[in-house]
Amino acid sequence: MRRAVHVVITGRVQGVGFRAFVEREAEALRLDGWVRNRRDGTVEAVFAGDEGEIQHILMELNAGPPAAAVTDVRTGTYEGPIPTGFSSLPTA
Repeated sequence: MRRAVHVVITGRVQGVGFRAFVEREAEALRLDGWVRNRRDGTVEAVFAGDEGEIQHILMELNAGPPAAAVTDVRTGTYEGPIPTGFSSLPTA
Protein backbone atom coordinates (compact mmCIF):
# COMPACT_ATOMS: atom_id res chain seq x y z
CA MET A 1 0.00 0.00 0.00
CA ARG A 2 1.39 3.42 -0.97
CA ARG A 3 1.44 6.25 1.55
CA ALA A 4 3.24 9.53 2.21
CA VAL A 5 4.89 10.71 5.43
CA HIS A 6 6.28 14.03 6.61
CA VAL A 7 9.41 13.67 8.76
CA VAL A 8 11.41 16.10 10.92
CA ILE A 9 14.82 14.93 12.13
CA THR A 10 16.56 16.64 15.05
CA GLY A 11 20.04 16.43 16.51
CA ARG A 12 23.38 17.09 14.80
CA VAL A 13 21.91 16.74 11.30
CA GLN A 14 23.20 19.78 9.42
CA GLY A 15 26.73 20.09 8.08
CA VAL A 16 27.26 16.32 8.27
CA GLY A 17 26.04 15.16 4.84
CA PHE A 18 22.58 14.24 6.10
CA ARG A 19 20.64 15.50 3.07
CA ALA A 20 22.93 13.62 0.66
CA PHE A 21 22.56 10.51 2.82
CA VAL A 22 18.75 10.80 2.74
CA GLU A 23 18.72 11.38 -1.00
CA ARG A 24 20.88 8.28 -1.66
CA GLU A 25 18.78 6.08 0.62
CA ALA A 26 15.47 7.32 -0.82
CA GLU A 27 16.63 6.82 -4.40
CA ALA A 28 17.88 3.31 -3.59
CA LEU A 29 14.43 2.48 -2.17
CA ARG A 30 12.69 4.15 -5.15
CA LEU A 31 10.83 6.56 -2.90
CA ASP A 32 9.39 9.82 -4.19
CA GLY A 33 9.65 13.03 -2.20
CA TRP A 34 12.15 15.61 -1.02
CA VAL A 35 14.56 16.62 1.76
CA ARG A 36 15.73 20.03 2.99
CA ASN A 37 17.47 21.77 5.88
CA ARG A 38 15.40 24.09 8.02
CA ARG A 39 16.62 27.29 9.58
CA ASP A 40 15.91 25.89 13.07
CA GLY A 41 18.71 23.30 12.60
CA THR A 42 16.48 20.34 11.77
CA VAL A 43 16.13 18.39 8.54
CA GLU A 44 12.68 17.96 7.00
CA ALA A 45 11.67 15.32 4.47
CA VAL A 46 8.68 13.85 2.70
CA PHE A 47 8.67 10.24 1.52
CA ALA A 48 6.05 8.51 -0.62
CA GLY A 49 6.10 4.82 -1.40
CA ASP A 50 5.19 1.38 -0.18
CA GLU A 51 4.89 0.78 3.56
CA GLY A 52 7.96 -1.49 3.71
CA GLU A 53 10.22 1.07 2.05
CA ILE A 54 8.87 3.85 4.28
CA GLN A 55 9.64 1.80 7.40
CA HIS A 56 13.11 1.03 6.06
CA ILE A 57 14.00 4.69 5.47
CA LEU A 58 12.68 5.64 8.91
CA MET A 59 15.09 3.12 10.47
CA GLU A 60 17.94 4.54 8.39
CA LEU A 61 17.08 8.08 9.48
CA ASN A 62 17.48 7.11 13.13
CA ALA A 63 21.07 6.08 12.41
CA GLY A 64 21.97 8.74 9.83
CA PRO A 65 25.41 9.13 8.27
CA PRO A 66 28.50 8.54 10.47
CA ALA A 67 29.02 12.20 11.49
CA ALA A 68 25.38 12.73 12.48
CA ALA A 69 23.88 12.39 15.95
CA VAL A 70 20.12 11.94 15.56
CA THR A 71 18.10 12.66 18.70
CA ASP A 72 14.56 12.39 17.30
CA VAL A 73 12.64 11.42 14.16
CA ARG A 74 9.07 12.76 14.21
CA THR A 75 6.65 11.48 11.60
CA GLY A 76 3.20 12.48 10.44
CA THR A 77 0.91 11.96 7.48
CA TYR A 78 1.63 14.13 4.43
CA GLU A 79 -1.23 15.32 2.24
CA GLY A 80 0.54 17.78 -0.10
CA PRO A 81 1.85 17.38 -3.63
CA ILE A 82 4.66 14.88 -4.09
CA PRO A 83 7.12 15.12 -6.97
CA THR A 84 8.09 12.17 -9.10
CA GLY A 85 11.53 11.03 -8.01
CA PHE A 86 13.47 12.40 -5.05
CA SER A 87 15.13 15.79 -4.70
CA SER A 88 16.98 18.04 -2.29
CA LEU A 89 15.28 21.42 -1.80
CA PRO A 90 16.70 24.75 -0.63
CA THR A 91 16.70 25.58 3.09
CA ALA A 92 13.34 26.76 4.39
